[in-house]
Amino acid sequence: MRRGTAIASILGVALTAFSMVHAQPAAPGGPLSDSLTLSASASLEVPFDVLRMTLGATREGGEAAAVQTQLRQALDAALVEARKAHRPGQLDVRTGGFSLSPRYDPKGTGIAGWVGHAELVLEGRDMSAIAQLAVRLGTLTVARVDYTLARDTRERVEAEAAAQAIARFRARAADYAKQFGYAGYTVREVNVGTSEPPVRPVLSRMRAMGAVAGESIPVEAGKASVTVQVNGSVQMTR
Repeated sequence: MRRGTAIASILGVALTAFSMVHAQPAAPGGPLSDSLTLSASASLEVPFDVLRMTLGATREGGEAAAVQTQLRQALDAALVEARKAHRPGQLDVRTGGFSLSPRYDPKGTGIAGWVGHAELVLEGRDMSAIAQLAVRLGTLTVARVDYTLARDTRERVEAEAAAQAIARFRARAADYAKQFGYAGYTVREVNVGTSEPPVRPVLSRMRAMGAVAGESIPVEAGKASVTVQVNGSVQMTR
């Protein structure tokens, strides 16, 4: 009897210890039950409001110094005219790339000449004025046209899209919690990300765009799409 009583006592202690271990709550930082992971997003379309037009000049010659001088003259002449139309934010003027490189003889006998390229960039909100000015700069030709969003426009649209995405996230979390039989939820973790609208490039030449002397270059900005994504997890509550 004593032996049976001892064995029963040992088994009782072991079962009690087993029950106590499984009754302990999950370790801090571990996975929680009743949690839900979800996402929501919102997208807004807005017209591109900044035009960036890159104009360039290319010169070739036998002497590097002569080619560089020709490029400088073409660029300086364009700058004189462009600076007259400068209006901060509406029509900004700046120089772009400037390169000078050797052109080698196909027979491999050495340098046959030099080729150089210089750029002038017109950028701003007044797209019509930029297009008209580009035609007047006779020493340069249009090499590239880009459309983008002004910083204040992008920030305003991002804020509006973020508000919509967050509202959808909260509504979706409340709806899912209700469907699972819970009274509400609390936010555990959330991340908000923005998809930057890409610059819309248009490679072109004035002749391809159909512009002639005295006429502005046709411009059509199109629209940008700004998307905000909200991802996170919530704890559903009774």
